[in-house]
Amino acid sequence: MQVSDRFHLWQGLSRRVQDIASTHRGCLPAALPTVTEDDHQPVAKNTDNAAAGSRAGRHAQSLFEAVQALTRTGRSHSSVARELGLDRRTVRKYARARTWQEVMRRPPRKPSTLDPYLGYLRQRWDEGQHSAKILHEELQAKGYLGHYQRVKMAVAPLRRALPIDEPRERPPSPRETARWITTHPHRRSLHINERLPRLLEHCPELKLTYDLVRRFATMLDNRDAAPLPAWLSDLERSRLAPLVGLARALHEDRYAVAQGITTSYNSGVNEGRITDVKLQKRIMAGRAGVRLLRQRVVLIAHLRRRHADRPTVSPR
Repeated sequence: MQVSDRFHLWQGLSRRVQDIASTHRGCLPAALPTVTEDDHQPVAKNTDNAAAGSRAGRHAQSLFEAVQALTRTGRSHSSVARELGLDRRTVRKYARARTWQEVMRRPPRKPSTLDPYLGYLRQRWDEGQHSAKILHEELQAKGYLGHYQRVKMAVAPLRRALPIDEPRERPPSPRETARWITTHPHRRSLHINERLPRLLEHCPELKLTYDLVRRFATMLDNRDAAPLPAWLSDLERSRLAPLVGLARALHEDRYAVAQGITTSYNSGVNEGRITDVKLQKRIMAGRAGVRLLRQRVVLIAHLRRRHADRPTVSPR
C-alpha cells in the first residue's frame, strides 16, 4: 500500500502558497495598518521633494516614464528590456510600480537601540538643542549605551528639515505571508490576526489560496479524504499556476494521498534517522570518514534503543 507522507504534503502546499505570495508581492503592503493622511502627508511630501531633486530621483523618474509608456502599448517586459537596455527584472519592477517614488523608497531599516529615545531627540530639537554631542550626553544620562555617531546620523535629517529616521514597519515577505496562511488560526499571534484579514480582503488570489489551504488542513485534522476529489478540482479551477501544478501532481498519486490523509502511517521515523546522520556529520565538520560516521550512528542507535527499553517508574 502506497502512503503519501502528511508532512511532505503540507510542505509542498506551503511552497506553492509562497510562490503565489511572490507573484502578488504588490499586494503585501496592504497588510500594514492604515496610515492617516494628516500624520504622514507632510513627511511624504518633504521626502518626495528631496528625492526628486537628486540625481537618482531624476533617473528613476525618467526610467519610470519610459517603461510605463512602452508597457501601456501592450509590449512584453522582455521586449521593453531589450529596447531600453535594462534587465527584465528592472523593467518588471518599474512596470508594477504606481509612481516612481515607489521605486525610490528605501527598504525599512532594522531596529536600533536608539529607537526608544527618538521621541526625546525630537522634543529636544524642537526646544532648540541642535548639538549632537550634547544630545548624546543627555541620552547617556537616560541610559543610552550607543555611540555618538548613531545620534549624529539620527538628527541629520532634522538639519535638512526632513523627518527624523523613525522605525518603519515593513510589509510581510512572501515566506512570512505563506506562514501566516498555513498557520492554524488559533496559533497565530494577535499581530498576525489583525493584518491577515486586511491582506486577504485586498488580494482575491490570496483569499482563494487561504480558503483552499484551510480546507486541506481540515481534511488532515479530521482524517477525512472524502472531500479530496472536489478539492483537487477546485485547485485546477483556481487558475493559479502553482496550485494547478500541485493538483496535477496530487491527482496522479491521489490514492496514496488519500491513504496519507486517513491512515496513521508517516515517514517521521525515517526523517529522524536521516537528521541523526546529518547532525553527526555536521558536528564533525564534514571531516568524518565512513567508518567513524558508521560507528557513531550505530552507537546512537544503541543508546536510543537501551533508553527506550528501560522501564519507566510511575510517580507516587
